[in-house]
Amino acid sequence: MIKKRLNIRMSGLGGQGAVTAAHVLAMAANRDGKFAISNPFFGAEKRMAPAESYCRIGVERIYDRGELVFPDVIEVFHPQVITMGKSYTMPFYSGIKENGVVIINSDVPLLSEEDIQRLKDLNVAVFYIKGTQIALEIAGTELSTNMTMIGSVAGITRCVTLEALDGALQERFGKKFVASGGTASLDEAIKKKFAKKEMLLQKNLATVKRAYELAAEWADKNNVELRVGFPVAA
Repeated sequence: MIKKRLNIRMSGLGGQGAVTAAHVLAMAANRDGKFAISNPFFGAEKRMAPAESYCRIGVERIYDRGELVFPDVIEVFHPQVITMGKSYTMPFYSGIKENGVVIINSDVPLLSEEDIQRLKDLNVAVFYIKGTQIALEIAGTELSTNMTMIGSVAGITRCVTLEALDGALQERFGKKFVASGGTASLDEAIKKKFAKKEMLLQKNLATVKRAYELAAEWADKNNVELRVGFPVAA
């Protein structure tokens, strides 16, 4: 399915980098010549508290902001979003559009039979990825889990290219970037994990690429197609 705009909702916990993920994805989309906007939604800035971010990517100018009620894609950064209901929308997939995609960071199935049936009725595809495990194996830190989530949504939807993601990561972590609050603290924590910015960029990009490849392979195998572009006239 080709859509003029792709709406992505990222649900996670404070400290996981969901805000950064949405921003990097939007930056990459701009580099690819698309229109994009990202914004966060969270309460008190503290670790493990519910946090959401939204990324809108399209081929036409985007004017709306704020909470994304009807997403095409939902990314679940942490199992507790599902198992403990740490989400601003209940159930976590509330509002998902027909023929959408749910991406879950978990190495075990988390959905109940009721959830599975509901998503099946909407023809929503569900992709599980061992995001934190991949981040630990490639980057050596769970702080790069958000990189696997960026790579997975890009691999499935092709909403941005790997080249654009590379440039966006360099802009975010390779240059002086002004952020605020918990986002700035997380950026600094990630940077301190690596001795050199070059190593940080290399590890993050490698993590993104691995997730991208896994997600793209799954999408091709399961005939899942969700693209950003101008729909072909009937």
